[in-house]
Amino acid sequence: MLLHSNIIGEGRPLLIIHGFLGMSDNWKTLASQYAEQGFQVHTLDLRNHGKSFHSNDWGYDFMVQDVVEYCQFYQLQKVDVIGHSMGGKVVMLLATNYPDLVDRLIVADIGPKFYAPHHQTILASLNAVDFSKKPSRAEVEEIVSGYIHDFGTRQFLLKNLYWKVPGQLDFRFNLKVFTENTSVIGDALPFENHFEKETLFVRGDKSDYILDSDFETIYHHFPNAKIETVSNAGHWLHAENPKEFFEKTVHFLKS
Repeated sequence: MLLHSNIIGEGRPLLIIHGFLGMSDNWKTLASQYAEQGFQVHTLDLRNHGKSFHSNDWGYDFMVQDVVEYCQFYQLQKVDVIGHSMGGKVVMLLATNYPDLVDRLIVADIGPKFYAPHHQTILASLNAVDFSKKPSRAEVEEIVSGYIHDFGTRQFLLKNLYWKVPGQLDFRFNLKVFTENTSVIGDALPFENHFEKETLFVRGDKSDYILDSDFETIYHHFPNAKIETVSNAGHWLHAENPKEFFEKTVHFLKS
């Protein structure tokens, strides 16, 4: 099955891949800015996310194959890619497994190392919502706020609410599969995987996802990597400081 996407602009194909529990719409504003710079921007919904299909098969190998099949369908033979968080893991595996397909690689606030499961509170908050009781949006937010105190994180999660049928809300993502396979998200890039082309890693200065101690591992897999830091930003650096994120990434893509 083909991934859902939004396509905007004309020019060099640029694929943007969201993180865990995200969707293509999270990148709408930045996608328009890249399109204005001469890119044909494809923002994708990964399997089990957004408007793409749900499947019990979930992991990085499956997600990468979905992206490859997407490129084949649209006859994209060489693409630039941006991946954030879990999407960054996807594009790292894509580039190292299909180096002829990927030209320039941008990885946003994630490294190739293993990450221990750390989404338990978020998943607990989402599983606390009983849609059979037909809660309103306000009631769903009230339930989630009992677990997630950060307003921005709640709004990010609640963007996934939609009317499954009239009067019946639901989440777009496949919560059951995520809950049963939480550890998948943190999988490390295989040690033997390498990508020789230019790569940009961008991290938020308030985030701990890419530490200075991770640089050696990054250069092992990506010997031509540059590592830059976006100021006044945490893990959602593209949303917290979109101006600086855009400036650094578009400069890399066009250099």
